[in-house]
Amino acid sequence: MDLNVWLAFFAASWVIAVSPGSGAVLSMSHGLAYGVRRAGATIVGLELGLSVILLIAGVGVGALLLASSTAFLVVKVLGAAYLIWLGWKQWRAPSGAAQLPGPDAAGSAPAGDAHGLPSVRERLLTGFMTNVTNPKGIVFMVAVLPQFIDPARALWLQLLILLLTSVGVDVLVMHGYAFLASRAKAWLATARARRAQNRVFGGVLMAMGASLLVVKRAAT
Repeated sequence: MDLNVWLAFFAASWVIAVSPGSGAVLSMSHGLAYGVRRAGATIVGLELGLSVILLIAGVGVGALLLASSTAFLVVKVLGAAYLIWLGWKQWRAPSGAAQLPGPDAAGSAPAGDAHGLPSVRERLLTGFMTNVTNPKGIVFMVAVLPQFIDPARALWLQLLILLLTSVGVDVLVMHGYAFLASRAKAWLATARARRAQNRVFGGVLMAMGASLLVVKRAAT
């Protein structure tokens, strides 16, 4: 892969990652609720989901999903339903003091207070499902990746470079979102403020889920 092509994709990766989306909302929500360190498991899940989406688009399965109305509809409905369920769960989350343990100097929740904290596996799965069931990701990757792939060169090596670049940038951005949210904990110390936070993040996730239902397939 030529350096100028990689630099163009590197710049595009930052624009994609910084753009608000369900992954950013989830990172902020978990960063605020559990601290940056514990939100790391969620972010790992997000990156695994992003990797699957990129590889699917890269090997052409994404194009097949876009070509099949039934397959695309299934992915779209599953993605929308999952985000709406996740948003409703956040909306209904308890706002008691035990739910949001305060972060330590490193930005993570105290190790001794895990009451109501989802397991690492649950946080990882939540992140993974949030990205992997997002048809917008497939549409975007199918549209973007071909511009950076040279058919005359080895596909697997190009995909590996693009994957490492995209995931590396996204990890930094998602941790940034989680960190900024965790710093806001001092202004969200009351149950009323935490309830408002749950409603905001839950509402945004549900709105994003509903928006997936209007995503259209690329013209064939």
